[in-house]
Amino acid sequence: MLKVVKRSGKEEDLIFEKIVVSVLKTGAPIEVARKIAFMTIGKLHIDGKEKVTAKELTSIILGFLKKEGEEWYRNWIIYDKIIKKRETEKELAS
Repeated sequence: MLKVVKRSGKEEDLIFEKIVVSVLKTGAPIEVARKIAFMTIGKLHIDGKEKVTAKELTSIILGFLKKEGEEWYRNWIIYDKIIKKRETEKELAS
């Protein structure tokens, strides 16, 4: 089972449904959310990852999301900025 290293340092299992729910919050349809979750987990397996940081996971998801729909990508960034008080784009750039 793939592990996610949270920002706090705590590790948890990478759960397919959590990716789907996160993508659904952007306004993307369920088919797109599932596709992105499959592609994200597939990429991690292809890359031979056993652990992934939350930041790296977000970067992968956002990369796929941006290709699927610029509006959904922007919605994720806005959600992080307003609700989570986090500057996702700046974090990913560093």
